[in-house]
Amino acid sequence: MRFQEAAIDTPRLDLDLTGQVATVTIVNPARRNAMTNDMWAALPRLLDELRADAGVRVLVLTRAGGTFCAGADITEVDRLVAEGEQSLAVRAEQAVAAFPKPTLAAIEGDCVGGGCQLAAACDLRFAAEGARFGVTPARLGIVYPASTTARLVALIGPSATKHLLYSADLIGADRALRIGLIDELHPAADLAARVAAFAGRLAERSLLTQVAAKEFVEASVHGTVEPGWVADWHDLMRTSGEAAEGIAAFNERRTPAFPWSPH
Repeated sequence: MRFQEAAIDTPRLDLDLTGQVATVTIVNPARRNAMTNDMWAALPRLLDELRADAGVRVLVLTRAGGTFCAGADITEVDRLVAEGEQSLAVRAEQAVAAFPKPTLAAIEGDCVGGGCQLAAACDLRFAAEGARFGVTPARLGIVYPASTTARLVALIGPSATKHLLYSADLIGADRALRIGLIDELHPAADLAARVAAFAGRLAERSLLTQVAAKEFVEASVHGTVEPGWVADWHDLMRTSGEAAEGIAAFNERRTPAFPWSPH
């Protein structure tokens, strides 16, 4: 287990390594876990470290306290507005989306603005009952980034995206589940245990299968599937020993020890 060292009230990202699961925690409770510019800038660097760590197989993004993330720190939002599509927030979101291993957002309380941006960039989102979600640039006259809008459309569809962006209203967890913004909804008291159990299960599965599936899904959404690239993945399945180990473990009724790593 490892944590970033910082004063207890310093806005920051904490890192916890437990087994093969890395948990990144948004910590800025004085401002409802709003992301400062320093936090936006730190996230891609932290993910680069975790990407290179062969011992990490799953990433969980969560929060300290009862709010997932209230968005960008409003006192620093001028820089994000000025930078537009190249802002620190967009680059952080893209770093989460590009992380090659499975990613899971564990959401409690409000998940608004930049917080929703980060959660949408994760592969999966598990939320606690009572959580609220909103994409709120229309309250400030901000043009939401095109790349971020496209990601939201791919996740929940054009109509639901327009509803969120046009109104800037917060929606409840039940509606978020219905439109596909979240994947699972649990009582608040059960969320941490469910996330830990599911992340542990993912860590036991074939990382080759997961990484290939992640790339296939992304390519399918964007219509960029290339036959040669798909063939390369199937060649790797045969040569890496991953499938051989999985089949042998199934036949021998034991837990597989999958050998493949992208490193």
